[in-house]
Amino acid sequence: MPEVKLKLDEKQHGGFQLIENGVKIGEMVLSISGTILTVYHTEVDEEYNGKGYAKLLLDEMTAYVREHKYTVKPLCPYVFAQFKRHPDEYADIWEK
Repeated sequence: MPEVKLKLDEKQHGGFQLIENGVKIGEMVLSISGTILTVYHTEVDEEYNGKGYAKLLLDEMTAYVREHKYTVKPLCPYVFAQFKRHPDEYADIWEK
């Protein structure tokens, strides 16, 4: 199972990276401004499609957001689709 690591630069831009055997196989690109975390893009390498790894990134991001009392602006189509499909699950963090 891959691990998820958050990497942010000094401007709070970066993302959650999906690492397997020392190699990045996916990422969720984001930035943080004040209390809003904006997600721009989620991608997992094609050979790992269908393994639930995008959801792993989403779960890690939502846990981080809740821990830090942020809200999420889901500009990423994947994250927006998940928020829209499961509004009750994400109502507390969805910056509409």
